[in-house]
Amino acid sequence: MTNLEIFRKLGELRNSGIPACLATITETTGSTPREKGAKMIVCADGTTYGSVGGGCGENQVRSAALRCLIQTKIPELLAVDLTDDLGTKGGDVCGGKMWIFVEPI
Repeated sequence: MTNLEIFRKLGELRNSGIPACLATITETTGSTPREKGAKMIVCADGTTYGSVGGGCGENQVRSAALRCLIQTKIPELLAVDLTDDLGTKGGDVCGGKMWIFVEPI
């Protein structure tokens, strides 16, 4: 999804009363699957729109967004490290790091 489509979808969700978080890549180092500014919406039921990279990293973002929606209601800056051995074993072999800001909308 383009950022324009993401913002349109956020408007639809808000008008429908569906709780959601917006996750935005704020910084990257090394090789990452998506670039700075890429966005993903995570709804309270786990539905997502857009992508911040897929794989284990995206699962970390989904978990942080659900925690934010259901428990804390507080924005969070999440560091996603795609350089460790676990990431490599799971297929995340990009070798970089991403910082993703997760905020309730």
